[in-house]
Order: sequence, then C-alpha cells, then structure tokens
Amino acid sequence: MGECMQEYKLFIGGEWADSSTGETFKDTAPATLETIGIFQKAGAQDVGRAVDAAEDAFPAWSSTPAPQRGKIIFRAARILEERKEELSRKLTIEMGKVLPEARGDVQEAIDITYYAAGEGRRLFGETTPSELPDKACMTVRRPIGVVALITPWNFPVAIPAWKLMPALIAGNTVVFKPSSDTPMLAAELVKILTEAGVPAGVVNMVTGSGEVAGKAIVNNMKVRAMSFTGSLDTGKWILGEASKSMKRVSLELGGKNPIIVMDDANIDLAVDGVIWGGFGTSGQRCTAASRVIVHEKVIDTFREKLLARAGKLRLGNGLLESTDVGPIINNTQLRKIAGYCDIGKNEGATLLLGGKQAKMNGYFFEPTIFTDVTMDMRIAREEIFGPVVSLINASDLGDAIEKANSVEYGLSSSIYTESMRSAFKAIEKVDAGLTYVNASTIGSEVHLPFGGVKATGNGTREAGSTALEEFTELKTVYFDYSGRLQRAQIDIEG
Repeated sequence: MGECMQEYKLFIGGEWADSSTGETFKDTAPATLETIGIFQKAGAQDVGRAVDAAEDAFPAWSSTPAPQRGKIIFRAARILEERKEELSRKLTIEMGKVLPEARGDVQEAIDITYYAAGEGRRLFGETTPSELPDKACMTVRRPIGVVALITPWNFPVAIPAWKLMPALIAGNTVVFKPSSDTPMLAAELVKILTEAGVPAGVVNMVTGSGEVAGKAIVNNMKVRAMSFTGSLDTGKWILGEASKSMKRVSLELGGKNPIIVMDDANIDLAVDGVIWGGFGTSGQRCTAASRVIVHEKVIDTFREKLLARAGKLRLGNGLLESTDVGPIINNTQLRKIAGYCDIGKNEGATLLLGGKQAKMNGYFFEPTIFTDVTMDMRIAREEIFGPVVSLINASDLGDAIEKANSVEYGLSSSIYTESMRSAFKAIEKVDAGLTYVNASTIGSEVHLPFGGVKATGNGTREAGSTALEEFTELKTVYFDYSGRLQRAQIDIEG
C-alpha cells in the first residue's frame, strides 16, 4: 500500500498549490486503516482564489463552440477508459467498495463523460411559431457562470463526473470540492480533465472541511450555481444560505428506499435484489434498499431465504475476490450504524443477523437484518447508510404502498410482482423519483434523469436530458423581420 502514499495539492488556475492555511489531513483506507495520501486543508482565501480563477476563465471557455468543448470531454472519456482498472483499484483502496463495484463506479463516469461530450452537438433549444406575422421565436441554452460542485465519498468518481461533465459541456467553469474521505479519486479525475485539454482555470479543486471550505464556497457571491449531494441537514443549510445571494441550487439528499415483495413475486429473484440493494456498497448508497415490505403470505419464506443468503456474505478487503461486502467509510459512520442497531433493538425490532462491528482490522460492520419492524420505528424511517435491512409486513398492495410512502424521502423504489396491475399501481402511487419493476433500488442509467421527491431533493434531476437544465440558463429569443412595430396581444384581433 505504501506506493499509494503521496502528498496532493489544491488545483487552482491550472496549477497545483499548497493551501494558505498550511494545514493538511490524512486520507485513510477504511479496510486497512493505512494512510494513503496527504491533502491540503483549504481555507476561505483558497476558495476565493479558486472562484476568481474560474471567473477569469469563464469568458473564453463559454465562448468556445460547444462541439469543441465536446472534443475535450471525449478525450477525457477515452483516458478514463484506458485507466479504468488503475482507477478502480485506487477507488477500492480509498473508499472500500469491492473491486467489481469500483469498476462499475468508474464505468459510470466513462458513460456520463461520453454522453455529456455528445451534448456538445445538441444543447437543444426550441423553435415555435409566433402569434404575429413575420416573426420567429426560439430558445437557446446559455451557461450560468461559475458553478460549485460538492460531492460525497460513496461514488468518488461517478458522482463528480455526473456533475462535472454536464457543467463543462454547457460552458460553465467549476470550483469542485470532493469529500475529505475520498479526495484522491477526485484529484485523479481533475488530472484526467487537464490532460484531455481543459484550459487552466476552467476546473479548480479545493479539498478540506465542509465547515471551512464548503461554507466559503456557499457564501461566495461570485458562485452562481451549486450542485450538492449529501445529507439532508447540510442540504437544508446550503439552500438557506445560497438563497441570500440567489444562487441556483441542485440538491440530492438521500433516501429510505423500499422494495415491495408481493405474494406473486419470484421470491428468489427478490432475495437477489435485496442482497444487492441492501448490502452492496455496504449499504452506503442513497439508493440502498433499507426497507423491504413483504406481503404477509410470503414473508416467512422470504425471510428464511434472505437470512440464508445474507449469512453467507463474506466481509473483507474489496481487492480480494473472496470479498462480498467491504468496509464502512470511517469510524464515525461505523458508530452511527451501531447506534441505529441499538435503537432498533430498544424499539422492539427482532435482530435476525449481525447488528455489530466485525472483529477484524478496519471499519467493518456485519450485514444486519431486523424483522418485526413497524413504521413508527426510527430504523424504518431514518437513513442509516449502512448494511442494515428492515423487514416490514404488508397485508396487501395498498398497505405496502402506504408504508412505502410513510417516510420523508422519495428517491428509488422497487416492486417484485408478476402482476401488471400491481406494477403499474406502484409506478402510479409510490412517491419516488425512480421505480423499478422486478429489479433492485439502484440508480439511473446515465441517459435518464436521476433524483427524487420530498426530502430527497429540491426537484432537480441529474444526468440524462435534464443534466443540461441543471447547468444552463434558458434564454427566449425573438426575431421580428416585419419592418414595423408589432405589439403581441395588443395587435391581435380576438
């Protein structure tokens, strides 16, 4: 692991630089507790420099024809492809997810980068007839300006790419602050963009705490838009602070995602979905399947099969082929998960499996299953962000949907059923940004919108065609070639 040790700098105006604070922090591998990198703690002065660099670079970058910007983003996609295995292994070391999942994380970044590059020849607006003669109407998309991107640790390549690539292809310049738990992959992504030809100042990266660097970004008047993925409480604070300077804000704030298993479901397939949705990435996904709402006619059978499968999951270093479930990201999160398991037991839920930290080096928590869970329990309502699955009884489809909707979040959802009626009822009635039929609660393919309802966010969507909506202003344009004054509405006879 020692070969991974490196001291990383801030990236401002095309240069790697020390922070003004003179302070650094360690990047720790959660599976081994080894230090794998030293990073700068940016202060408010550093954030100001990064924003100024982005502002200076904006006129030239926004004036670069979008297809030319697309060529640069295409080059970045090709470099990501060439370095997929190298990046995947670094990702597993830094974040902990098992290597096949790390490859998926990098592949998602590759996919969104290619997709965004292609938008350089689209950036579609609308043309529409005018209500007046000799007049043309259209809309065009314009970049917003300096945008700030604050990303989490659980998808340290994919989520930054989901934000960076659409922001760049639209002509914006960027100040990027990754999570302090996974800054190494962020630095690698910035290096790739620079190698691909992104000009100096177009992408700037600051590392450090949310309390200092993050706050300085939010409060900087020159930042015109922000995209944040993280906790609900932090998202609420950002929304309130950003409103003071009328920043555009895009928020993705987590979930408490349900899988509904109906009495006509393929039980083995549903178990597969819960194992993947509940314990993949050690449950550290905003789309994790933390609630499984099972029809009372099949809950006994389902519970037995799930318990048998989950009991065989092997904890360990994600680089090992024998590992099914990797570590938790840090000790704070480990303690949080353990605390929720204590809460579940105290609330009267029955612990079937796990419920404690594994006795091994690193931040490992055993795959955990609770049954006899009711919707008034905190483990059924609050986001745990760990490998904890709650089984909830449902009497029928209506009861299952009511329980699915009884939490404050609404990101991903799933139903396992052979009934077309049940599937379409779930699509219609479940409060969620995504609904899967006979598949687990995972994210979106990159060419489709991703996001949720209620406390999951503020109505924006990432990826797909909506990615450009997040990072562009829509301007309406009129051409009047009549040669005379025409007054809409006034000059039209009824």
